[in-house]
Amino acid sequence: MSDDPQHRTPSTEQSDTEDMLPWIAQADVGHLGERMGIEWLEVTPERTVARMPVTGNTQPYGLLHGGASAVLAESVGSVAAVVGAGSDRIGVGIELSISHHRSVRDGYVTAVAIPLTRGRTLATFDIAITNEQGERTATARLTCLLRDATRS
Repeated sequence: MSDDPQHRTPSTEQSDTEDMLPWIAQADVGHLGERMGIEWLEVTPERTVARMPVTGNTQPYGLLHGGASAVLAESVGSVAAVVGAGSDRIGVGIELSISHHRSVRDGYVTAVAIPLTRGRTLATFDIAITNEQGERTATARLTCLLRDATRS
């Protein structure tokens, strides 16, 4: 396994969240998730959770930008794919669809990714994004291609 956090995947022996959260936090340094303020709350093969502030991720009208919700959705789904794929494998998003249900002006939104299917080469996740009141603001589905981390 590489020492570069960008190319390292968690070990399949890591089964509890406490072991995986530091890996995610280190791997996200300097990347889009960090710029958007994404914070990782839970990372397991069956449930991956992160939150993101609305402030700094809005469109000109002061509402949470739909693209920011898409970044959050793809981030939690991709991490879930990597965690479930095993050592030295990565998950690359190949299809994302997202529906926006309600606007958000402040606070945080939280995304929860749950696997729908997991195969040897593809994994698909249902992702619910909610506001601080627990109301669903968006629903996404992400399919990831699972491949060896060493391939370019």
